[in-house]
Amino acid sequence: MLSPVALVVILGYSLTKRFTWLSHIFLGMGLALAPIGAYLAVTARFELLPLIYSFIVLFWVAGFDILYSLQDIEFDRSERLKSLPARLGRTKALILSSLFHFIALVLVAAGGIVGDFNFLYWIGAAIFAILLCYEHIIVKPTDISRVNLAFATMNGMASVIFACFVIADLYLK
Repeated sequence: MLSPVALVVILGYSLTKRFTWLSHIFLGMGLALAPIGAYLAVTARFELLPLIYSFIVLFWVAGFDILYSLQDIEFDRSERLKSLPARLGRTKALILSSLFHFIALVLVAAGGIVGDFNFLYWIGAAIFAILLCYEHIIVKPTDISRVNLAFATMNGMASVIFACFVIADLYLK
């Protein structure tokens, strides 16, 4: 029943750069609907833990989308598209991306506590944190040549590794 909301958000994302600087948040919000939507679909209950995971997704995605958008600053400006890197510049955009990823990591810790997870969750969370931090080490305001490594490779590895540890932790409970 809620899938039209998710579709509007996801399909509307491509238009947001024409109207708002918050397109990165909008993309994060679109993907953040998945954890809470899946939980509601399976259990028909609203609970705190899936909400925490939705906010993790929101801030994680917005953070890495800002990193990815560093490559498009000149194009966005020339086409009058709105993106946070085009508005803030590389340095401030990287700071904001770091802040978003920090919030995501705080929420990962909160999810571990609320979900009463065991040691495998925390190992996965630590690896996830290390990979997110590494993204911010390899992308600098003066050198964005490793954006694709940070965006695609590190985020892909981070999500799969974290998911495997969370699943293993749940399986062993």
